[in-house]
Order: sequence, then C-alpha cells, then structure tokens
Amino acid sequence: MVEMDIAEVGRRAGLPASTLRFYEEKGLIVPLGRRGLRRVYDAGVLQRLSLIALGRVAGFSLEEIRTMLGGEGQPRIDRGRLTAQADLLEARIRHLRALRDGLRHAAECPAQSHLECATFQRLLTAAGSGRLGPRRRASPAAPL
Repeated sequence: MVEMDIAEVGRRAGLPASTLRFYEEKGLIVPLGRRGLRRVYDAGVLQRLSLIALGRVAGFSLEEIRTMLGGEGQPRIDRGRLTAQADLLEARIRHLRALRDGLRHAAECPAQSHLECATFQRLLTAAGSGRLGPRRRASPAAPL
C-alpha cells in the first residue's frame, strides 16, 4: 500500500494542509494514522479529493458530498440527486443566458436612452422583482 504524508497529499492535490485537516474534521477524508506528527493517507485519498472537488464545482454542499462519499470508502452517489442538481444548473444557465442577452442588447441598443428601450425596461422590472438576484438552491431561475 502506498502511503503519503499530508504534505505530499497536499502537493499532489493542490490543496493546503489546512484544507485537508478541515476535510478530515468534516468526515470527508480519513487518514491511515500518523508518522511522527504528520498524518498519513493511502493513495486512494487523491481520488476522494477529486470527487470532493467535482462535488463542490457542481454546487453540492460539503454535507451532501460527505453523504454521497459514505464512510466505508465506496461512494454512494444518488443518481436522482445528480439529476436534480443538473436541473438546477440548467435553470441557472438559462437565467444567465437571458441576463447576458439583455445586457448585450442594452449595450448595443439604438435607443437614445436605455430607459426608452423595452428590452432594458424588462431587465429593470426583473431586477426590481428580485428575479436577477442570487438564486436559492430550491428555486429555479425565472426567465426574463
């Protein structure tokens, strides 16, 4: 079995030791033990850290990631949860595309004033109603 100390894991994963200790505290990774004062991990921790990174990028909380990774080494990834997260991302993408398109139109609009532009007025209405603000996880993005 290949063993790596915390410094080697951090170097290979591109993470500071403080993050590894935090992940350990949260139950996301488990060291094999210690060699002197340093934590020692098996090589499988690198794959686990990659799964954590993917989960974070996909928008999952650390608690959700911990649940999906399980404690016995084999991930228990809920496919329904993945589908639901993909749906949330799709809604966010639609929302951001609509916002991008509205801003591009406003930048190129031939109207004398943005306030005379119907598209810009829709953007203002959406902003005023809170539809352009940050989205909570459970609510899909409303179209402009």
